[in-house]
This record gives sequence, structure tokens and C-alpha cells, in this order.
Amino acid sequence: MSLGLRKDDTVVVISGEFKGKSGKVLKVLPGRTRAIVEGINYVRRHTKPSVKNQQGGIMEKEAPVHISNLMLKCPKTGKPTRLGVKVLEDGSRVRYSKQAKETI
Repeated sequence: MSLGLRKDDTVVVISGEFKGKSGKVLKVLPGRTRAIVEGINYVRRHTKPSVKNQQGGIMEKEAPVHISNLMLKCPKTGKPTRLGVKVLEDGSRVRYSKQAKETI
């Protein structure tokens, strides 16, 4: 139930604390029905010094957002839109914006 969202899609948050903000999908977690979006839902982690992070301290990173709170941003209008899937004559499946009727 990923609702057609894929990595590198531009999405808009439609509900919750970050409503109205948009960003690029960095990773989709279909088993948990969540996605990590660039610049949204930052959390702070207190880390000890290690080989990877020699200084340690407080690190900020993006946390997953539930997919039901996200909608794809229409490439033509720039507004949130639903996705549709249609089959072309050659048999390939293509995603399209229901608002602008344009392939993505």
C-alpha cells in the first residue's frame, strides 16, 4: 500500500504538523507504510563518539512520515494530486496525474 509513491518523487504533506510543506522522497518503507521526505520531520539523536562519527553529540536526521499524510505534487500545476495508472498501447504501465491528466 505505497499509493504509488516512489523515490525521488516530490510530495506535499496534507495533514499533521508539517501541513503544506513539500519535499523529495528519499526512501519508501512499504512494510511500515511510511516514507522519508527530505527536509520534513527532523528528529534529534544523541550519539556517542565512534569511528564513523568521531565527535559525537546531537545529530539531526529525517524520520519517516506516514504515507496517508502525503500526496504527490503535480508537475504541471504544482498542487497535490492523486495518482492514476494506465496501460499504453505497447503494454507498459504509466503513472499519471489525475488533476492534469499528464504522465509522470
